[in-house]
Amino acid sequence: MPADKSPFKPVAENRKAFHDFFVLEKLEAGLVLTGTEIKSARQGKVQLRDSYADIVAGEAWLMNAHFSPYSHGNIWNHDPTKKRKLLLHKREIEKLFAKIREKGLTIVPLKVYLKNGRLKCELGVCKGKKMHDKREAQQNRDIEMEARKAMSQRNAQRN
Repeated sequence: MPADKSPFKPVAENRKAFHDFFVLEKLEAGLVLTGTEIKSARQGKVQLRDSYADIVAGEAWLMNAHFSPYSHGNIWNHDPTKKRKLLLHKREIEKLFAKIREKGLTIVPLKVYLKNGRLKCELGVCKGKKMHDKREAQQNRDIEMEARKAMSQRNAQRN
């Protein structure tokens, strides 16, 4: 497929989640949206910064995700931070519920993207990082970046 005709079109990404959490497992879920919400998402007006997923009464919900109001919407435009239902199989919901109750994990949306015309949300089962874990991860990134920089300089000198 040509690069512009990719079946995945990124809408929003929660980069802070990788800084604050260890992502143990990922899964894909659909979203139940109204017309103005999907139109706003297609324009890329979605923020996942402080959002999370929760399981209430056997149903999965996306909380605090901000879908900006659609610019051409009318008086029936949507509430930007309302909870939105996630479409998962019953077994997946039960599995997630067991993990978050037993092990103290949380479900965090990692990214929202369009897949074949439908909005999907990639969820991560996550464990919170402590401050020393964040520092260690930053040190590892710095070391890796310095090594890459040194290798590129060495290759440039050879040529």
